[in-house]
Amino acid sequence: MKLFFKPGTQLLLLCCLIFTVFPVKAQSHNNPNIILIYTDDLGYGDISIYGGDIPTPHIDELGENGLKFSNAYATAATCTPSRYSMLTGEYAWRKKGTGVAPGDATSLILPGRTTLPGVLQQAGYKTAVIGKWHLGLGKEAPINWNEEIKPGPLEIGFDYAYLLPATGDRVPTVFLENHRVVNLDPEDPITVSYRKNLNNNPTGNNNPEQLKMMYSHGHDQSITNGISRIGYMNGGEKARWKDEDIADVLVNKSEAFIEENKEHPFFLYLATHDIHVPRVPHKRFAGVTGKGPRGDVIVQLDYTVGAIQKKLRELNLEENTIIIFTSDNGPVLDDGYVDGAAERLGEHNPFGNFRGGKYSAFEAGTRVPLLVQWKGRITAGSESTALMSQVDFLRSFAALTNQKVPKNKAIDSQDHWQALIGKTAQGRKSLVQEAIRNVLSYVEGDYKYIAPNPGPAMVPWDVNIETGFSDKPQLYNLKNDPGETNNLASEMPKKVEEMKTALTQIENQK
Repeated sequence: MKLFFKPGTQLLLLCCLIFTVFPVKAQSHNNPNIILIYTDDLGYGDISIYGGDIPTPHIDELGENGLKFSNAYATAATCTPSRYSMLTGEYAWRKKGTGVAPGDATSLILPGRTTLPGVLQQAGYKTAVIGKWHLGLGKEAPINWNEEIKPGPLEIGFDYAYLLPATGDRVPTVFLENHRVVNLDPEDPITVSYRKNLNNNPTGNNNPEQLKMMYSHGHDQSITNGISRIGYMNGGEKARWKDEDIADVLVNKSEAFIEENKEHPFFLYLATHDIHVPRVPHKRFAGVTGKGPRGDVIVQLDYTVGAIQKKLRELNLEENTIIIFTSDNGPVLDDGYVDGAAERLGEHNPFGNFRGGKYSAFEAGTRVPLLVQWKGRITAGSESTALMSQVDFLRSFAALTNQKVPKNKAIDSQDHWQALIGKTAQGRKSLVQEAIRNVLSYVEGDYKYIAPNPGPAMVPWDVNIETGFSDKPQLYNLKNDPGETNNLASEMPKKVEEMKTALTQIENQK
């Protein structure tokens, strides 16, 4: 039988066949997935691509396939302010109460605030935070851990949250999914106090025989999983985590989120517990490095990164996903537990060539690894000396997704999207660092200015780290003296005054 078509219908049929047999490719400007792996207390020299002595092949692969930054900074030398700044685009020292938060702190970022997840949510992304939060929860103290707890991440731009409410060394030692504690038995309600013991429960101080890891300083209160913490907790026995399983739990939740959202753009903020104290690796990793638990949890962290990479490959998402790997602040060895971190370092140097560490105004406090992979878009194996700050993630990703952020919002964030993907070597002109006690430093070009502060020379709680404090101004040439050993302030008073004035102007910005 012959088929006859009216004039013009042959062309219409041909077009239909073309679009049926040959599917149209996704538009090139479609927004990529974004995975931000935000590690805890990882030093500049802790991973092998930055000179570390512990093998980290999966983390290294991000740099080998993408871009490695040598001049990147967290905004603060401790966790809460760094996370606050990164999510809000505003230096944490502008807001009172953004130092290291207690485990029962109320929400530091309130609904209505411009945030990184909120910007991406407006751009059509599905957004999730999985892991350490440490930015407070709820509206009023004391928090009732047995009911819905909000506001929290879901009220500031995240669609899904699976959290360690504070951090591993603070109570409550339970996971929170969205607004509720996971696996909570209503017959065994949770009570938390940071002032007094509850029901005369065992503590590290009173019952050291119950500990499988001894505290060294400060972490001698309620016991969970044979480890004493900061703060007191009663109840919630079935909900309490097992430290050895935390990394696997976070990986499983991350993989499930990626799988569930594989058909449309997603933003995953994976805030690992590793390598914060208490360092308790799963048995698969315990003892593998010969450098004690701290070395072993670095390998466990590398496994986490590898698991995320594997899931992306399984779902054919790797080329349409940006992976950012960085840390919230610099390294610390003895941060409250006797785990041999200092004694078993060997040739491994977490601090790189820098002075100080976590808590400090010196470079090792805030100079952190930053690796960015976007296969097919970022030149593999490239390196950048651009001056970068995590506070700029907000406006940089707003630029990627064509979102407009008013000038009076996220006031410290700048758009450095082109530098973040290696299209330019020009990053920031300057940035501000925050140490403990709100001591600020200012970096511009090759120079760094540390404002005078009469505080102690060493961090007061036995971590063996210099604060960087002095009652006199400090000026260092970071290019010639990355170890900050030669204070040039007396030789260059004009430069000191210029940088002091610039810092003051930033402080007064509104």
